[in-house]
Parts: sequence; C-alpha cells; structure tokens
Amino acid sequence: MGREVLDIAGRALRVGVTTDEIDRVVHEACMEREVYPSPLNYYNFPKSVCTSVNEVICHGIPDYREVQDGDIVNIDVTVYNRRGFHGDLNETFTVGNVDPEGRKLVETSFNCLQAAANLIKPGTLYRDLGTAIHKVAQKNGCSVVRTYCGHGIGTLFHTAPNVPHYHKNKAKGIMKPGHVFTVEPMINLGNSGDTTWGDNWTAVTTDGKRSAQFEHTFLVTETGYDILTMRDNEPVMTWNPDLSQR
Repeated sequence: MGREVLDIAGRALRVGVTTDEIDRVVHEACMEREVYPSPLNYYNFPKSVCTSVNEVICHGIPDYREVQDGDIVNIDVTVYNRRGFHGDLNETFTVGNVDPEGRKLVETSFNCLQAAANLIKPGTLYRDLGTAIHKVAQKNGCSVVRTYCGHGIGTLFHTAPNVPHYHKNKAKGIMKPGHVFTVEPMINLGNSGDTTWGDNWTAVTTDGKRSAQFEHTFLVTETGYDILTMRDNEPVMTWNPDLSQR
C-alpha cells in the first residue's frame, strides 16, 4: 500500500503545486486504501507525509510553498495497514529543469541505497552497510548524514535494529532471515552537517547545499533479500531517471 501511495503522490508533483497539496493527496490515498498515514500525529508531527525540498534533509513539513522549476523534492511515505504493520519508503524527484549537479546528487543517493542493498543477506553485519554507502558517496564528491539512520520496522514504526549509513559506525547485530528494516541514506552535496528548525522536525544542511534520499523496506530471506516497497515487476533496484523526473 505504501508503494501505491508514494506513486500517487509522485504523479501529483509538478511545478506550482504546494507540498500541502501533496499531503492532501497522500492522506486521501491512505483513506481510500483503509491504511493510516503513520507520520500523522507521530510525536506531534502535523501532516500525513514528509516533503523535503532542496536543502531539507528529511522530516520536512508540508506547507503552502509552491514547488519551483529546478527543485529536488523528497516524498517520504509510511502507512500502517489493518494487519498491524508499517511500510516505509521514499524517493527524491527532480522537478522541471534541474541542473546537472542536482541530477547527479539524486542519482548518487539512489546508488548509495543500491550499494547497501547488494550486501543484504544472512550473516551480514549491519554496520557494514555504512561503509558501502560511504564509498559511493565519497566517489561522487558527496557526504553522508550521520544523525539519522535506517531502522527496524513492523508492528512498530521505529524499532531495532539501528542501521547507520556512515563509515566506521558501531551498529550492533547480524542479519538473519526474517529481519525487516529500512535503509535510507541521506546524501549531501556539501558537508554532512545538519541542523533542525524551530518546528523540531525539519532537518536541513548546515551549508545550505542540497540533500537527496531514497528508502526501501527490506526483508532478509534465506538467500538474500526482498524489497517489500518495490514497484511491481521491478524486483531489483535499477536506476531510471525518467521515474524521478517531473
């Protein structure tokens, strides 16, 4: 269901739309599918979806700002279904005429997630994902946000394990079949620093440069992994810029 809701939100994104309108679209899509938008009222978060534009790293609160030509916009959807489980995913979209540096950032953030996914299988140390992400980011002149991490998910929105995205982290745990968790590296064009606005939610880069992110919910299987939030007929992550262009 989360996949369906994100796809609907992505189709609504365009130059001139407000992020508040994206929130309305997400909320209505959730109600139509009889799922609850997990962010709504989560520690007083006031909206049904997170929308993070340009220098906003994550947890952006939808408002009346209109999306501009050249923006990059992350839409982060989590839904809670009637069986009692959460599903969490996000994508960063390029809106209109995004400059080459912005497009490279978005592709790099996708490739960072893909590099981490390639390691998911029984026996992998959770801390090793951060090294794979770091290598891709560094190769492309980007940095990895250290403050926020992936997480276990299921009947709880956020639970163990913690899945840091940066090099030389000290995460505990080894992957086993049946483990379900998110990986969601936040990749910055500038330094890795972040700060939080007075709303206690919106995290932005300290240098004002842009940030991008992709996220999936993964299930560890006996031989590797399944992506629980993947598009239909797309079992393996493959970069396609047309899917992100608006």
